[in-house]
Amino acid sequence: MIDLVDPDEAYTLAMYQDGAGQVIPEVWARGRVPILAGGTPLYVNAVIEGWFLPRVEPDLQLRGDLEREVAEYGPDALHARLAALDPPAAEKILPTNARRIIRALEVIAVTGRPISEQQGKSASPPFRNLLIGLKCERQELYRRIDDRVDREIASGLVEEVAGLHERGYSFDLRSMSGLGYRQIGEYLLGRATLEEARQRIKWDTHAFARHQANWFRRAHDAIWLEVTASDPAPEALELVDRFLQGELKER
Repeated sequence: MIDLVDPDEAYTLAMYQDGAGQVIPEVWARGRVPILAGGTPLYVNAVIEGWFLPRVEPDLQLRGDLEREVAEYGPDALHARLAALDPPAAEKILPTNARRIIRALEVIAVTGRPISEQQGKSASPPFRNLLIGLKCERQELYRRIDDRVDREIASGLVEEVAGLHERGYSFDLRSMSGLGYRQIGEYLLGRATLEEARQRIKWDTHAFARHQANWFRRAHDAIWLEVTASDPAPEALELVDRFLQGELKER
């Protein structure tokens, strides 16, 4: 599930769930073990927990209007609007999470129903699964992040972003606001030096890693492997083998 849409095309959680539901059986049919790698717990959980999601196509004009509101006034006003229309949804979405607020308002506008009424979880998850998490001491994690950023820039990140922009993909696109793309865009627009952009990618990725760590603390069913000073692959492979042999119960 790589290279599915162009940078100016929307990609939703429901599209990911549908795609995974199609690909996972295909992987099994080839005699392979499907792996969902996150990254983003929201997307992984939507698949392994069998979430019910509204199948609402993105309304790009509405999204654009709402994103401009966020840019001008911040997300608090939109969050207050969502709280008035759908209090349960607003309670679950942080006031700073503009993307999820916009999506909730979009679903309400298109369907006329609160998004909270269109969501839920299957009583029987669609797949047996084994959750394996990786733990790394924070300073070592930051060092690895910094090394990867340096490798990405040395391997052509600037040229990649410049090439996308030259092909007509605006830096205002959501896909161009991801880690690395946004900061290199600032460099290409003359708003930062390359070294400033490099450092900003590192710092912003550190912050992202901290945020994701908070998400993963909720994964009580995961088996956590320490990776700070050792390769987790042998232990992970052993766990997978035991799970496939039925020696490990689904957690």
